[in-house]
Order: sequence, then structure tokens, then C-alpha cells
Amino acid sequence: MHPFRIVTKKDEPAAGGNAVNLGPMPEWNLTDLYSAPDGADLKAEFAAVEKRTIAFEKHRGQVAAMDSKAFGAAIAEYEALSEITGKIGSYAQLHNAGDVSSPERGRFYQDTVERLTVLGGKVLFFTLEINRLDDAALALKMKDPSAARYAPWVRDLRVMREHELSDDLEKLFLDKSTTGRTAWVRLFDETLASLRCKVDEEELTLTAALNRLSDPKPERRQAAAKAIGATLAAESSLFTLITNVLAKDKAVEDEWRKFARPVSSRNLANLVEDEVVDALVSGVKGAYGDTAHRYYKLKAKWLGKDKLEYWDRNAPLPATPHRDIPWSEAQSTVRGAYAAFSPKLAGIVDDFFAKNWIDAPARPGKASGAFSHPTVPSAHPYILLNYLGSSRDVQTLAHELGHGVHQVLAGPQGTLISGTPLTLAETASVFGEMLTFQALLAGEKDPVQRRALLAGKVEDMLNTVVRQIAFHDFERQVHDARKAGELSLEQLCEIWMSVQKESLGPAFHFDYEYKHYWTYISHFLHVPFYVYAYAFGDCLVNALYNVYATKAVPDFQAKYLDMLAAGGKLRHKELLAPFGLDASDPGFWRRGMRTIEGFIDELERTA
Repeated sequence: MHPFRIVTKKDEPAAGGNAVNLGPMPEWNLTDLYSAPDGADLKAEFAAVEKRTIAFEKHRGQVAAMDSKAFGAAIAEYEALSEITGKIGSYAQLHNAGDVSSPERGRFYQDTVERLTVLGGKVLFFTLEINRLDDAALALKMKDPSAARYAPWVRDLRVMREHELSDDLEKLFLDKSTTGRTAWVRLFDETLASLRCKVDEEELTLTAALNRLSDPKPERRQAAAKAIGATLAAESSLFTLITNVLAKDKAVEDEWRKFARPVSSRNLANLVEDEVVDALVSGVKGAYGDTAHRYYKLKAKWLGKDKLEYWDRNAPLPATPHRDIPWSEAQSTVRGAYAAFSPKLAGIVDDFFAKNWIDAPARPGKASGAFSHPTVPSAHPYILLNYLGSSRDVQTLAHELGHGVHQVLAGPQGTLISGTPLTLAETASVFGEMLTFQALLAGEKDPVQRRALLAGKVEDMLNTVVRQIAFHDFERQVHDARKAGELSLEQLCEIWMSVQKESLGPAFHFDYEYKHYWTYISHFLHVPFYVYAYAFGDCLVNALYNVYATKAVPDFQAKYLDMLAAGGKLRHKELLAPFGLDASDPGFWRRGMRTIEGFIDELERTA
């Protein structure tokens, strides 16, 4: 029973303008969940679920003796409890995300986490007892239809079987998480939200300063980059401590659970084989030269430089007119791209816009980045953006709406089966981005604007694939090195600079302060080894979109919607089979990278 499920977008600064004249933007209405943090409805539901949780404890020690019908009924009650606690946890998380700098919101969030953790500890026995059943006994319990419908959940539950501990130890890990990992992550989030970067005479939030790295004027980019570096350096001792503590925390738990490598627990949770992830990482790193190195060398020429400064990475191309894109235009662009592919998807997208399921404006204190939170099937997802009017922000909207429609379509599978592993969770989001990009490209006849669109897409794909695999490599090296003892700030910075230089290539010059930029990447702490899922999803979508564009599979749209609606019911091999794709094929990942190379080929021809 896990109350917090969140799908996040990669830690990549928004690009583009200065957030002027963007028009009215929606802010989410959380009353669809509860009226207020101190609302009578929330208090009543909390009290009710606490009472039901106590009643559920009657099953402790009884799972092995249950007949199939009783087993199915017990799982259904467990799912109902998960639904309620998931709704409460989602509300607390979303309310806090609206202003993570607020002490009142922070206290409400922490208090909610602690109460839900206690409830989770009371029902933890149930999944542990299921996993102690041998295969023959479990097969008998799954025969009744009431139990059989939960077969995908039981199947996925069993993947952790060999790594589970005794009831008391599992409860200890869970109980201490509120004063351990969760508390350290909260400290990181609140610190990040409170940062202010002094850029010339302005005091900017970190989100706004990162956005300035895409400003058309190089002196403004440089000023922002230097200010970000100085601000992060001032907090680097704290970030170093947090990183060391959480890396050691993970190492301790991994040792107790007997995971072979730091990434192994994430691979298992993602329901993807170690060798598939290894093939992905190898395939992407092997293509660094043909993708990132080649593109950034080309970009340096466009900018009239022998080498790019690190603050030029997301710079707009010269001679490309810049404008801030109003929210209404972003909405119609993305909605139109979805509608051209599937009217059914467009109808779901309309709900997000019409029913305040999106919180779009950037505000001081608001959580940085973007995400789509699935909440629970009885409610609906919520999307958080920090919309600043750039073309990349439009793509981010398309990305998060992809998550959103996926979550809506999978909802009927129920709380226990609707969720997907992180690797597949990125499929719909990246596909939505590709739909939006292709729609924009098809309508653009001006060669300068077309080049800008292609370059923007290449940069976004490099950020999604190459940059995320570099992040993955950073994590791997940090966790491996932490085994030998606490890492110094300089060691962490050296690892960061090493992977950045390897992935971005010789076209870049890095000033001293860039070595501190690892400190703001929240995924390293929130969800260790999350980041390769972006590369997995992007390469998968490149192959999937190629099938769609070439009309290689009949009834593609129907098959695609079926794939999304399956939620966590099927594994990646079963989901991709209708499209003739297989992620275990070593050539699959190379095929995904060739899509990026093809776009770069076109840019070189027009250079």
C-alpha cells in the first residue's frame, strides 16, 4: 500500500523568453480531492481508513489458510485501502508542491506522510505473506475469478520476493523512512525552493535563472550561468552531505536485500531485465559521437564559435526570431496535435484544460520542473508546469499531457494494476511530444524556422537520451565510489565533470563553477536511477513512431490506445509485440538513436 506515485519530467531548464504577455493560465483545483488541509472531509476519510486498516489486521498470519474466494476478497479490501491512502497522500503532495517554501504546507505534508506510513506498516504483512507462499499454493489461491483479476499485481509483487526481509525488519525500514530518506529529500526540496540567484541586479528563483540559460542574448545567459553556479556552490556542503547520506542509506538497504548492484533494485521495480538496461546504456554511449558531439560541433559553427560555453547548450539559434508563446496558443497547438492522431485522446486532453487539472504559472516557492501526478483511479491526474512561454515549454505541456492521458486510460485497471513501471510510463509522454513536434514541422515552410524546429527537437532528444544516460552514469559512479567511504565535494564534482565532458564532447568549454551543477538534479535523490527511463522511453518512442509513420502496422491508433489502457497489466515484451518491436533486441536501441542521427543529417544538409 503505497500512497505516493508521481511521474516526473527530466530536470531540464525551461527554454525561451521572459514570461511576459502569456495570457491567463490555469491553476489546479485540488477540491476535487479534498476541501482543505483541515477540511472535515479529509479528517473523516482519514479516520475511516484508520478504522478499516485496524480491521484488516485480522488477516495477519491467515493468508496461507485462505481459500481462493477469501483471498480475492482480501486483495480487494487491500486495494480499497490503497485507494484511500493514495488519495490522501496525493492531496498532501500536490498541496505542498504548490508552495514548497511554506512551513505550514511542509508541516501538513510531513504529518500526513507520518500518519500514512503508520497505516502502511499495519498492512505490510499482507504482501509479505503472499510472497512467502510457494508457487503451487499461490496457484490454488488464484483460481477464483475474484482473485484471478489481480494476477498481474501478484505477478509483479513476486519479483521482489527474493529481496524481502522479515516482517519486523520490513516495518522498521518503513517506519524509519519518515525520519530518514523522506526527511532528507524534504530538506533538499525546501533548500532548492528557497534559493535565489543574483543575476545582475535581479533576484531570481532557480527555475527562472535556469530559464535564462536559453535567452537569445549571450551576456544574459552568461550572467545567469555564473549566478547559478555561485548560488549552488554556496549550498554545496549541504548538498554533498545529503547525497552522501542518501547514497549510504541506499547501500545499507541494498546490502540487506542482497541486490547485486545499486541499479538492480530500480531495474526490478521497472520490471526490466538488467541486460536490457545495460544494452540501452551501451547503445546510447556508443552513439555519443554520432549524436551529441556531432550536433554541438555544428551548433558552435552556427554561433560563430570554436567552442561553445556551457551556457550555450540551450541557446536559440542565431537569426531565428524569438517570441514568447501565449498559453492559449500552446494549448491549441498541443490539442490539435493530439486530435490529429486520435479524437479520443483529444477528448481527454480537453478535460485537463477545461476542468483545472493543470497548474501552469511559474510562481516563487512552487515546485520546480514539471510532472503529471496520477493520484488514484477514483479521481484524476494533476499536471504541474512552470510555463514561461518557450517552444520547449510547449513540448513539456505535450509531454505531461501524454502522461495524463495514459493515467486516465489506465485508470479502469484499478489502483493495484493501473500503474506502469517508469520505463513504460515515459512512452505516452514522449510520443505526445513527437506528435506535437511533427505537427509543427509539417506546417513550417520557412527554412530558418524549420531549421530552428529541427535543432530544438534534436536538443530536446539529446537532453532526454544522452544527458539522461550521462546522469545515469554519474549516479552509477557516485554509488560505486560511496562504498569506499564518504565522498568529498571535489570527488562528486570530478565525477560530474567527467561524465559531462564525455557525453557533450569536445565542442564545449566548461568554466569552474559548472562543476556544482550536479547539485540541483532532484532525481538523484527523489528516485535513484530514475533517469535512464527517459532514454528508454525516447528510444522506444522513436521506434514506435517509425512504425506509425511508415504505416507498417494496421490499426496503429487502436493498438496504441490498447497499450496505454493496459496500464501495468502487461510487460514490455507483450505491449510491444503488436507493433513488431522487441526491447531485448540489441538493435532496438541503435534504431532509436538513428532517429536522432537522421535529424542531424538533415540539419547538416541545410547548414
